[in-house]
Amino acid sequence: MSPDSSNEMDLSNSNTFKNLEAAFAGESMANRKYLFFAEVARQLGFGEISKLFKETAAQETEHAFAHFSLLHPELAVKDAAGLSDAQKHEIMSRCLSLAVEGETYEYKTMYPDFAADAERDRDSGAADEFKAQAAESAEHAQMFRQAAQRFGLLKHIEQFHAERYTEALQELEGEKPAPRVVSDNPATSRWICKKCSMIYDPAVGDPDSGIAAGTPFEEIPEDWVCPICGATKKMFTLMEEKAAA
Repeated sequence: MSPDSSNEMDLSNSNTFKNLEAAFAGESMANRKYLFFAEVARQLGFGEISKLFKETAAQETEHAFAHFSLLHPELAVKDAAGLSDAQKHEIMSRCLSLAVEGETYEYKTMYPDFAADAERDRDSGAADEFKAQAAESAEHAQMFRQAAQRFGLLKHIEQFHAERYTEALQELEGEKPAPRVVSDNPATSRWICKKCSMIYDPAVGDPDSGIAAGTPFEEIPEDWVCPICGATKKMFTLMEEKAAA
C-alpha cells in the first residue's frame, strides 16, 4: 500500500468510479483485440500492420493500467523500497484476493450463466427458422452449441485459476495448502494445456472433436488440438490434483 493512499478520494459510489471501470474494461478489451488482429496480420504476411497493432495494444495496456490504479489506489506502488514488509504483504494479499474473487465469479456465475443462455438460444425459434432458412439456422445452432461448450470448458479453467490464487494467498499468509500430486491412473488423470489452461478430463472426453467420454489422454489421436486455443496435444501436461485427505 502506498504511504499516502489514505488521502485518496473515495470514488466507490460515484459515476466516475463506474466510468473508470468501463474505461478499464474497454482498454483491456482493445489490447486483446489488437493482439488478435496483429496475429491475423502476421499470418497474412502484413508485417508492418501486425507491428502497428502490437504497438497500439501496448499503449492500450498503459491506458488500462492508469485506469486500474485509480480504481485501486491501494495497489499503486510508487516506491517499493520505502514500503515495510507488512505493507508489501498487504498489497500482495489484496492482489491475490481480487484475483480469487474474479476467477470465482467467472466459474461459479458468469460462465455457467453464459452456457445456459447459449443452450437456450440454440433452440430459440428453431422451428420457424428452419422453415425459412434451414442452412442459416443450422449454422446458428452450431455457433451456439460451440459457445455453450466453450463456456463450459472455461468454467473449469477459471475454477483452476481461483484455486491456484487461493493457494498462493494461503502461502503468503503462512498457511500450508493441501499438497498436489499427479495421478498415475490413465482413466482418471486430467491433462492441462500449457497455453490456455484448458483441462482435458477423460471422464468427459471431447465429444465435439470426436473424442468419446472415457477416452484416456494417451489414446487421443496425435492430430487432436485444444478446443480453446488450438494448441497441439504436445502442449498438454499431466495436471497436479489436490491429494485426497
